[in-house]
Amino acid sequence: MQSEQQNGFGVGTVVLVTLNNPREKFWGAIVELAPAGLTIRGLDLDCFEDSASQLQGGEAVEPGLVFFPMQRVERIELDTSAPGIPSLAERFATKTGVESERFLTGQRARSRKGGT
Repeated sequence: MQSEQQNGFGVGTVVLVTLNNPREKFWGAIVELAPAGLTIRGLDLDCFEDSASQLQGGEAVEPGLVFFPMQRVERIELDTSAPGIPSLAERFATKTGVESERFLTGQRARSRKGGT
C-alpha cells in the first residue's frame, strides 16, 4: 500500500480513466488498483453532466461500481484543476452541492438528510 501512497493512486483517489476497445472515459474514485485491473466507483464521462443535473434536481443518482481489466486501461490521471479550469470534482460539487467524495463513497444520502 505504501507504493499507492507514493504514486498518488491510492484507494479513494478521484481520477479520470481513459479506456480502449471501446474508447471510453470514466470519472470516479479508485476502489482497488491491481495488476489484474482497476475497480472504480463513478460515472461514465458521457453521463457526467446528465447525472449531475439529475442529482441537482433531487433525483436519486448512484455511482456505478465497475471493474476494468488492465488491458482496457489506457491512462489514469488525477482529477486536478488547472489555472482557470476546475477539476471534474469541483464542477460536480458546484453543480450539485454534493462533494464528490461523499457521492462516490455513498455518503450522499446520509449527508442530505442532515442538511449538509
